[in-house]
Amino acid sequence: MSFSSFQDLRSFLENLPEASEEHSRKARERNDTLTKPAGSLGRLEELAIWAASWQKQHIPTADNPQVIIFAGNHGVCKKGVSAFPSEVTSQMVANFKNGGAAINQLAKLYGASFAVHPLDLDTPTEDFTEAAAMDKEECLKLLNLGWAAVDETADCLVIGEMGIGNTTVAAAICAALYEMSGNDWAGPGTGLDKPGVTHKAAIIDQGLSRHKDIIKDPLEVLRCLGGREFAAMAGAILRARQEGIPVLLDGFVVCAAAAVLHAIRENALDHCVAGHCSAEPGHKILLDKLGHEPLLELGMRLGEGSGAALSLGILKGAFATHGHMASFAEAGVSGKD
Repeated sequence: MSFSSFQDLRSFLENLPEASEEHSRKARERNDTLTKPAGSLGRLEELAIWAASWQKQHIPTADNPQVIIFAGNHGVCKKGVSAFPSEVTSQMVANFKNGGAAINQLAKLYGASFAVHPLDLDTPTEDFTEAAAMDKEECLKLLNLGWAAVDETADCLVIGEMGIGNTTVAAAICAALYEMSGNDWAGPGTGLDKPGVTHKAAIIDQGLSRHKDIIKDPLEVLRCLGGREFAAMAGAILRARQEGIPVLLDGFVVCAAAAVLHAIRENALDHCVAGHCSAEPGHKILLDKLGHEPLLELGMRLGEGSGAALSLGILKGAFATHGHMASFAEAGVSGKD
């Protein structure tokens, strides 16, 4: 499957695959028989039932997780919105490929396959204060690339990113989607000081003004204010929905890409959970707007899928307890009268 137009994408979103009520019911029934007081495993119980409904098996698995990183560069960086130069994106991609980044260690720890997709890093997108970041053809190409990057045999998916300047892009997308200002969303990113954040907010506002005529259309927001990795992440999230693969969302940048889909259809992210809440100030605001409670809040702000990958351990714990605990009958333990 591929999207040849924005209308194709909208049509897909209008007819999204849904979770299995039957497998949700079976998972709940199993949960009720396990040797514990009802609800005593808290959110772990909810996660197991949620994943079972999407995987369409009443005992969910996390035996074949996939981690995908999409990397992009942004023309708006020439406006001085980042503490680091754009060359760092390519340098970090090389680090990913050599196995030296934090995400490599976490993927290995949890037995996840790992892939990084550099997206034309030598040619940044257009500066969104001067033009649309991408044309429709390129935006669709990246949506389809993200779709194709997902392994249909994966049983859960972590999506991450790398891209100097992409917290500026994320903040611009959020400001447009929620009709707010750059000042509401701009944060330090890779380490800007207070004057740097103020400048970043002003650049975002310039982009919002430049593209004020398209702000009501989330896909045009993605095209004009977004970037290649944002479109690819959106495509990967949609493919996971098609395949019934639960998704762990990472930080502010990943959730900004997801927010584009949520803005088109409110239940577009029902197969996703927020792996963590990052220290980037806009992320908590965005999670509240998406209605997602994070699994972890550890003050992380690295990106590259690290927070979501770390939360794979929670998912594995939820599935292990749900799938392998004994029932009251099997253990010979008296249940509640």
